[in-house]
This record gives sequence, structure tokens and C-alpha cells, in this order.
Amino acid sequence: MIEQLFSRLESIFPELVDFRRDMHMYPEISHQEVETPKKIAAFLEGLGLEVKTGVGGRGVVGTLEGGKPGKTIALRADFDALPIQDEKEVDYKSRIPNAMHACGHDVHTSALLGVAKVLSEVRDEVPGKIVFIHQFGEEMTPGGAKPMIDDGCLDGVDLIYGAHVMSNLPVGEFGVREGYVSSAQDDFTIEVKGKGGHGAMPHMTVDALVTGSQLVVNLQQIVSRRVSPMDSAAVTVGSFHSGEGHNVIPEKAVIKGTVRTYSAEVRDMIEQAMHDVVKMTCEAAGANYEIDYVRDCPSMYNDPVESERLYQIGKDIFGENNVGLMDPLMGSEDYAYFQEEIPGVYFVIGGGNPEIGANYPHHHPMFNVDERSIINIAKTFIGAVI
Repeated sequence: MIEQLFSRLESIFPELVDFRRDMHMYPEISHQEVETPKKIAAFLEGLGLEVKTGVGGRGVVGTLEGGKPGKTIALRADFDALPIQDEKEVDYKSRIPNAMHACGHDVHTSALLGVAKVLSEVRDEVPGKIVFIHQFGEEMTPGGAKPMIDDGCLDGVDLIYGAHVMSNLPVGEFGVREGYVSSAQDDFTIEVKGKGGHGAMPHMTVDALVTGSQLVVNLQQIVSRRVSPMDSAAVTVGSFHSGEGHNVIPEKAVIKGTVRTYSAEVRDMIEQAMHDVVKMTCEAAGANYEIDYVRDCPSMYNDPVESERLYQIGKDIFGENNVGLMDPLMGSEDYAYFQEEIPGVYFVIGGGNPEIGANYPHHHPMFNVDERSIINIAKTFIGAVI
């Protein structure tokens, strides 16, 4: 049956490429998706599936009732684009200014639609129930995963699988690993409040800029001196704004950054350490402060049993030489919310091909992938289900 399904996938490959290229030409950025969910819903409805729209806001969920007993399996793809100007010279270049599918979500969506089409044609042979989750807003905080879960997209679901095409992995390769595969993301904004004054009379001021500079340095000691070398974590300051003039000591400094962790214990410790370091640094300088610490998505954890099963399936599909353990990512992915609720696996599929210019990093204005990755994601999903 698997070979029959894979053969059918190959036959509809041109249709899936057309859908992907239409998405690529008319991208819609996070939380502004209007036409894309309509196109997805129309495709699924054309297959005779039960379809819900507006799930969690802009999400689309299709359900296929199989003809054989089995578990309820969810498959997830995201469909939002990024606010980036497409600089590729291809026929399907984005027609929308400052909007581009620069992360492969058009590939994920097309692959999942291909799976829905192929499985719907043999639904009497499909075990259990398949839930096709098409998620909006992955690229922007807050993402679409949590509101879709709150709206019931995982009700009755036993397992979930998610995929990501990778331009730095050659097309035809597959990666998965058990345990942590992406980090939790927290963001912070610190406002240091001092007392401004003349640059020639610093003794009459509380220098927010100097205090903020010391704070940036002190924050670097959280990971290096409070986190075990056996754990992974990052505290990154990405923005520092203070002052305007040459001879004016500013009264305010604003610092923004991000924290990435895997374990819940390290995440809690760093949040508390952030508050302690900010408090002590500012009080030592006589400055006041405000800190806004926002927890975004959790770390993503792949179920060990399902990861091993999918690893073996990957070897059957792609060959042992093309299957490996994916590297854990310090980037975040709000798909993690799904696997926080139920067991699941997140895997990666190669899309890199320098011969067609598909070797630029994700979120780059020249980003592209080999469209054979559509078929490879779809095959893995089908392998997991069947």
C-alpha cells in the first residue's frame, strides 16, 4: 500500500508544485492571512473532508475518517510568510511587496495537502482518523498554535507530527532525534531610570547609559556562571538605546533581548536570575528600573518511542545513508505547544540544492528550496500514519 501511495504522490507532484508557487507568489504575513486559509479550506473541502475554518483565529483543520480501527493522528503545517522583500529571479517570485515565503511554509502546506489528497482516495484502507492542522501565525509572537489548541484542534488526538524543510540540508536527506529539539523562547525589555544632566557634571546625575552598559555585561554571567555546562542556554541582548547628544547624560536606557533554554528548571532559574541581576545592578548605581519578562513558546520535546519509529521509517523511505540525527536547535517553534499537550515528533527534510540557488539560509531574501522536498515531507507523513 505504501508504494501505491508514494506512486500517487509522484503523479500529483505538478499539482502540489503549482499550489506551492501560488502561495509563494501571493504570500500573507503572520496574522494577516486571509486568502491563504480560504485556498487551503477549498482544497480540503474538494476532497470531501470535514473542514473547520477560523480555528483559533485563522487556522484550518481538516479531518479524514479512516475505514479501519486505529489512533487519531494529527499532521501539522504552517502557512504564514515573513515581512521580507523577495529578491529571487524566478517565475514564481513574490508579487506582494515586502512579503515572502522565506522559511518554507509554502512547502509544508503543499506537502500536507498532498497527503490529504492521497489518503482521501484510499480512506477505507486508512487506520484511525487523520487530522490535518494548517496553522497560521507561526513566525510572530504570539503564534497561532496555542489559540488553535484552545479552540479544540487537538481534541481526541493521540499523536502529532510536524515537519520543517531545511535549506542547509541537501534534498533527499531526513533528520530526527528524540528529546529536546528546539528551545523555549522568552523575551525581555529592561528600562533603566536614572537622572539626566550635563556631560561635564556626571557627579550630579545617575547615568542610565553607564548603568545599562554594566547591566549588559552582568547579564552575560548568568549563563556562564549559573547554568551547568551540561545544560544549554543563551541570554542575548539584541537592542540597547540610550541618549542622543554628545554632552548629555541620558536619564533612561532601554535594553531588549531574548532567553533560550531547554529544561524547565533552567528556564525558571534564568528568569529569577534576570530579576536579581537587574535589581542589584540598578540599586548599586542608585537607579530605578522596570523589567518586562515575557514567556513565549516552550521547548520542543520529541517522544523517544515515536522518534525511534520515525527514524526507522525514514531509513526505509530515504535509505540509511540519507538519514541522521538532527541537531538540536536554539531557535524556537510554537509547534512545541502541540507536543506539550500530546506525544509527537518534529522532523526535518532536506531542501538544499546549490544548482538551483537553493542554498541561502532561512529568512534570507534569496531563500528557496528544491521542490522535491514537498514529496519527501509528504512521504514521511504517510509513513508515520500508515
